[in-house]
Parts: sequence; structure tokens; C-alpha cells
Amino acid sequence: MNKLFSFLILLSVSKAAIAQPSTGFSIVEKKDKKQVDILFNNKLLTAYCYYDSSRKPVLFPVNTVDGITVTRSYPFQMIAGERTDHPHHTGIWLNYESVNGLDFWNNSTAIAPEKRNLYGTIIHQKIVSKKTNGKGASLTTSAIWVRPDAKVLLKEQTTFNFSVKENNFIIDRITTLTAADTTVVFKDVKDGMFAIRVARELELPSKEKSSFVDDKGNVTTIAPSGAADVTGMYYSSNGLKGDSVWSTKGEWVMLTGKKDGKDITIGMFDHPSNVGYPAYWHARGYGLFAVNPLGRKIFSNGKEELNFSLQPGKSVTFRYRVVIHSGSILANDDMNKFAADFSKVK
Repeated sequence: MNKLFSFLILLSVSKAAIAQPSTGFSIVEKKDKKQVDILFNNKLLTAYCYYDSSRKPVLFPVNTVDGITVTRSYPFQMIAGERTDHPHHTGIWLNYESVNGLDFWNNSTAIAPEKRNLYGTIIHQKIVSKKTNGKGASLTTSAIWVRPDAKVLLKEQTTFNFSVKENNFIIDRITTLTAADTTVVFKDVKDGMFAIRVARELELPSKEKSSFVDDKGNVTTIAPSGAADVTGMYYSSNGLKGDSVWSTKGEWVMLTGKKDGKDITIGMFDHPSNVGYPAYWHARGYGLFAVNPLGRKIFSNGKEELNFSLQPGKSVTFRYRVVIHSGSILANDDMNKFAADFSKVK
């Protein structure tokens, strides 16, 4: 009887332990869905997704600590009222418009078959490692940047470091690109390099149509975004705000707005070790929030030129931080503190 009683007590304790919700970070790999979920207190913060349809690995969705989604859902999900422009703007990603003349940035399933020879694809290779310690999570991945004929131009290794401090979800991305067996040239172009496409509520209000042309002459027209729930505003480390931030240099840019009844701040940070620091900001009012360290000629109207290149076997590392905050509008001092902390990251 005593043995049976002890067994029942042990079983009861075990069940309670299993039912007890875990706290802190956890990582759940879902190979069948081609994604790796990053959870905090059992709630999804983001997922590393390497869907065939996206033509590159992305973080999607991206949520605040209290569960508000700050990324646009299209094209992975159809949400009423969302824009359906630029189907290649998905979650958080890193790629570039001209790599040995191939366009990695604008590639998507929307590209016509007869034009696919102009585009490159980033293909996920494997999960190198995944670690959690409760207070943070780390995910290291490998990928290849390939031509349409499958020849490898670049080998990529990326580490994502995730952490939560108070109501701030912090994502640090450290990406090393290594040229394969040929010289790789990143021509000075507009579209690049590290970016997030935000939800409609975080766009900047506008009353006019805007048209944008890529390097192949494709025109995208953006409708006005004057709805009452469109509340975004950019602020940069150099004192500019709104659309004036576009095509200017800065250590950081923050986007503020309101979604689901709460104030939201998204901060993006360049790193002092990056090529082109401080970089130019490709921050558009319609929801594209990007930093481009390699497009100097475009953003400076020809006053500067970089045309960065890698010789075979040589590498370059890019480091970027994103802070997702909910509940208040952060101040410049907050951004400067995050920037100072990030500058210490190796």
C-alpha cells in the first residue's frame, strides 16, 4: 500500500510539473512547416521561416511581448484592409537588390517565369544551433545565395540573439557573408539591406499616391494612407522626422505609432563595425523600414560611391538590432542607450 501511495504521489507531482507553464524563452523547431518558433512564456514572439514561397528566410510574424503583431501579414496571410504591394516585403529580412547584377531583394513568386533569370534566391541550408537560457534565446542558421542556375555566390551564416527586457523584445542579427569561388560585387543601389515591413497601423499618414520604380523599370503605385488608424512617425538619431528620414544617414531610426489600442515603438540600429556606418536609411512612409549600408551613390545623389565587393573566400559581417516595444513611445535617450549597448556586441 505504501509503495502504491508513493507512486500515486509521484505521478501527481509529475503531472503538475508537466502542466505548469514554463517561463522564459523556448525554441520549437517545426521541420514540416519549415519554421522555428521563438516563444517567451509560451507565447510566440516570432518564427524563423524558410518557406519556398518567400525566396529567402525571414522572421515572421514579429510580435510585442504582450502579443501585438507589428509586421504586415501579406502575402503569407490575407488581412482585410492591408496593403498588397511589394509581395517581397515579408517580416524581417536581409538581402540586396544587386549582387553580381542579380536582384535578391525584389524576388518573389510574383515574378513572371520569363524574368526569373534576373533574380537571385537565398536558400536555407540548416539549423546550426539553437540555445535558450530562460532569459534569452539564440538561433544560428546557414544559407546560400544562389544564381538562377543554382551556382552559389555567397555562403551565409546568421545568428539571431533574442532577449526580453521589461516590455522590450530585442532582436540582434549577426550575418556573415562569404564569397564562394568568384568575386561578388554589391552595386550601389536603393533596395537593401536589413528591413522590416510593418502593419498598416504603423504606416505614416499620407494624402497622395506614390509611385516607385525598381532598377528593371517595374512601377509600383502606393495609394494614400489617410485612415484614422494609420498613426506611424519616423524619428532619427540625426534629428529628422517623418518622410525626411529617407535617404539620410543615422545611427538609429525609430518608428512610433499605435496598434490595438497601445503605443508601439520600433527601433532599428546600425553597428559601428558595419560597412558604411552610419548607414543610409531606406525608410518609406508606406511601411517599409530598412537600413542600407551599401547604396551610397543612390542616396547621396552621386556624391559618394562604394560598390562594395568580396574576393573569393573573403567574408564580411553585418550586425543589426531591432527593438520592439509596446505600452509607450520611447524617447531619444532610450534609443541612445540601446545603441550604446548594441555597440558593445561583437
